[in-house]
Amino acid sequence: MKSIFSPEVSNEVIARIEKLTPESKPLWGKMSVDKMLAHCNVTYELIYDNKHPKAGAFKQFLLKLFVKNAVVSEKPYKKNSPTAPEFKIVDPRIFADEKKRLIDYINKTQQLGADYFDGKESNSFGKLNSTEWNIMFYKHLDHHLGQFGV
Repeated sequence: MKSIFSPEVSNEVIARIEKLTPESKPLWGKMSVDKMLAHCNVTYELIYDNKHPKAGAFKQFLLKLFVKNAVVSEKPYKKNSPTAPEFKIVDPRIFADEKKRLIDYINKTQQLGADYFDGKESNSFGKLNSTEWNIMFYKHLDHHLGQFGV
């Protein structure tokens, strides 16, 4: 798995994002490009912006048991996989704003580096190591950028 913490990979992902336009259409799924970018931003909002509540103990137990392995393993996501409620974007978003936010989040994550994330607590899964964080970041971005053909 490529490392989002390396400048080369972060720059590669950002270059893919830069290829998107407000008119970009998905190869599968129902999300528009603005909603996809907002959806990808939720991952970083959970870490940096404290916008979403932490899962309670029982919900976190269930997420660890049934969801964590799918999220932090190298196995690619299936097309049209279900998503958590906080990741569902229902209202239209401003493409340029969401694109800028995502690029800023990727840059911040790369600059903080793997050591910052090693042992950091996830709202859903508890403590993750830096490899698990990397897989979660990179795999999600790669999945959705691939969804839009970039």
